[in-house]
Amino acid sequence: MSYPYGAKLEVDEFSFAVGGGGINTAANFTNLGFKTSAIVKLGEDFYADAILQQIDKMKIDKSNIIQTKDETSGFSIILLSFQGDRTVLAHRGANATIKKSEINFDAIKNAKWLYIAPLNGCTNHVLDAIADFAQMSGTNMAINAGTTSIKHGRKHLEKVFATAEVLIMNCEEASMYTGVEVRPDTKETKYSDEKIHPDVVTMLNKLKSTAAKIVVITDGKNGVYAHDGEKYYICPEFPAHVVSTLGAGDAFASTFVGTLAKSNWDIEKSLKYASVNAASVVEHFGAQEGFLTFEEIEAKLTAKAEYEACTIKKLGIRNEE
Repeated sequence: MSYPYGAKLEVDEFSFAVGGGGINTAANFTNLGFKTSAIVKLGEDFYADAILQQIDKMKIDKSNIIQTKDETSGFSIILLSFQGDRTVLAHRGANATIKKSEINFDAIKNAKWLYIAPLNGCTNHVLDAIADFAQMSGTNMAINAGTTSIKHGRKHLEKVFATAEVLIMNCEEASMYTGVEVRPDTKETKYSDEKIHPDVVTMLNKLKSTAAKIVVITDGKNGVYAHDGEKYYICPEFPAHVVSTLGAGDAFASTFVGTLAKSNWDIEKSLKYASVNAASVVEHFGAQEGFLTFEEIEAKLTAKAEYEACTIKKLGIRNEE
């Protein structure tokens, strides 16, 4: 995209929606039937009013929301391509300044799961405290580690990864964290002939070495991969007409965790359910549109019986580490 410097450009159409990883996933968890509370930090401005109205609408508990007069609420400007891919101009605002002292740990000590959406700014400094809390309270924890946290370095994420039941990244983030690049096919070697690309296997192994119990790498149109220390899993993307990819990762990650909790840790089932729900979200413009219930996901899978995840117990892949 390019435009003349200093110009005013006409915009034919725009839409306003409430989003962000924390609220997107909280909304999906409630839609799946889980009692959910969100810990986010807002300013005291008209953005906050809109966000709080949406939180009420989605039936998310807001008793743990933090508000401050000293910061504005975060917002993003999202530019969509003709193919549905998005470019995001993000102002993190108050949500990037959450302090340990502002989190009411007593209020969440009975939670069965804690889900950490990608964090930004100074909020990254609360990760160790959250990991300690989860360990002491026996609470299951999932983390979707974003680019900003990864840029802080491995040491910064060591404790929270080691404590996590589920660690989720997209392929670009996994490459950044592990230092492994996915090589394209050459005349001599067809990596695509393997069930899982050998470099993805290396990523999964390196992520699993952090001591996280289940590691997941999402890879767009190539599907998703997972590893639990014993088996590798691959699940293709579920067919969809893409309107916008915004929120697909949040829908996938939260549905995976929710299904895992509901299905007694059935990883294959969780991958399939998460892929179906993510596919439904990309068929809509907003990040919180298109959410399916467990029953609706099951109906879609029944209608497409040939759609399956694959479990690989042993890998005959070159360059596996």
